[in-house]
Amino acid sequence: MRIVAGHSSVSELDSHVGYWLRTVSNHVSHAFQRKVEDSGVTVAEWVVLRLLHGSEPVNPSQLAERMGMTRGAVSKLVERLVRKQLVERLASRDDRRFQTVGLTADGRKLVPVLARLADRNDHEFFGQLSAADRRKLVAQLRQIARFHGWQNSPVD
Repeated sequence: MRIVAGHSSVSELDSHVGYWLRTVSNHVSHAFQRKVEDSGVTVAEWVVLRLLHGSEPVNPSQLAERMGMTRGAVSKLVERLVRKQLVERLASRDDRRFQTVGLTADGRKLVPVLARLADRNDHEFFGQLSAADRRKLVAQLRQIARFHGWQNSPVD
């Protein structure tokens, strides 16, 4: 900031990268939220389903670590998905206290449907960019996230 004749110079709101990231993020996220909620799940539930897709059942602490959430928060998500019959808890044969979480048949069927919604949402908002520009944008955003050590899954 520089001082000019007793007045401070104040940057324009829309001169900040964060302003534009938030503007785009809000629109993209809200549109996707509406789309997945029409399918009966929240964005956070979609992230859990997608992480479980194509993998062996995992324990809730592994999910919590991958999502950057507390085990309690992930347990609540899992419980909601169990009630919706999209995931199931599986007890270990050796230790009944040890549980893993895996997709049910309905969950396995829903993930590709939701993935197509995510793909369409991306295309709706970023389809005007060339494939090279999209790759470059994703690479730059990943670089920023890595620099700051951010590993949380965006769920809100």
